[in-house]
Parts: sequence; C-alpha cells; structure tokens
Amino acid sequence: PYADTGAFFPSWDYSPHNAPDLWRLVDELCAADAHLSASSFVAHPELSRYFRHQGQLGDRYGAEKSGRLRVVEQESRAQMSARPYSCLNLVGAAQVGKSSLTGMRLLNRLRGIIPVWPFDPMPDHGPVIVEIYTSLAANAAQLPKGRSKIRDQATLNIAFASLGTPAPAKLNRYDDHSTDALLTAAWLAKAAFSPHFWQPKLMTDKIALIEGWTFGVT
Repeated sequence: PYADTGAFFPSWDYSPHNAPDLWRLVDELCAADAHLSASSFVAHPELSRYFRHQGQLGDRYGAEKSGRLRVVEQESRAQMSARPYSCLNLVGAAQVGKSSLTGMRLLNRLRGIIPVWPFDPMPDHGPVIVEIYTSLAANAAQLPKGRSKIRDQATLNIAFASLGTPAPAKLNRYDDHSTDALLTAAWLAKAAFSPHFWQPKLMTDKIALIEGWTFGVT
C-alpha cells in the first residue's frame, strides 16, 4: 500500500517511489536469503517497524489489526465482500506478507523479460503476468460462496462446464492448489478478452505504477 499515506514506508527516508524500485530493494536487502525468501527484509531494524510479526506489532504498522490496504484491496471489499489481508501482516494462516515479498524478488528478476500488468506496457503478443484472486474464477464458475476450494473431479468438471470450457484431463490428485491453477487458467483464457477488466475505474496511471491492480476487480 502507498496511496493511503503517500509512501510505502512513511517517515522512512529510503522508502522507494514506485513498485519496480520496491521490488529491487527487497531483492537487494535479501540477497543472502536462500530460495528468494525475504527474512532479512522483515528483520531489518527500520523496516520491521511497518510489519505485524508473531508476538510483535511494529509501531508503524497502522492503527487497524488488518493493516494498511492498497486501493484495489479496498475496492475488492466494496465490490465482492472479499476480505483481503494487508501484505504488511505476517501472522496467521491467511497472511500474505511473506509470499508477497518473495514474489517481489521474483518480479525483480523478471524485469525486462516478462511484462507485469499494469506496471509495464501490454505486449502485442506473448506472456504477461497479472495478479488475481482465485475466488474470482470460482465466482465465475458459480461455485457456492465459501466453498470455492475444489478437491474432487466431479466438482471441477462442473465448474469447467459453467465456464463453457471442456473438462480437463483426470488428475492424479485433486488438491485445492492444483484445481485453483486449472480453474483460474480456464477463467483467464476467457476473461483476458474482456476490455473492462483491463480498465478498472479507480486505477489511475499513478496507482498503476505504484500499487498495481488485481486483474478482474473492476
């Protein structure tokens, strides 16, 4: 989050001014961390003040327990009754902070190789990386609210049929990670041709460069 306070890390003199610079900072500070992990970043004496850790709440984390949110996350709550978690939260089963930071290290390594929407210009062809909520695909497939995780072949086939897509080949194991990947790929194959998904109402040029957006939130 940036728009809420005008900075990723308000009151810190070295806070980056756009997302690619943030990704580079995370990668540089964590250069010695194996497997693109980000332990050094959240343990940094200044940066740790902005995160909610196990047994410790940084004094710059924010007033709410849920933590600061990006514009798209606030809009997700309004549009979809979703409950996105702040990437500054490192506690609990639903925390996304650690994976967000390791993802930033990966995105930094991919700069100039694969464009990332909406930070980079869209290519005429070839791959592009987008952020999504898997629940968007589940909703489009008309899965019951609160039961979006698929762990059997019959339910997956029904979801594919709801999207108007042929059923996938039989899997060796039906876990929610595999079925999430298949269902979101099937949804993206159709959603990518919907212009309104690429032009969200609240995504200004500044927000696109600094905070990005979740594809599918309009």
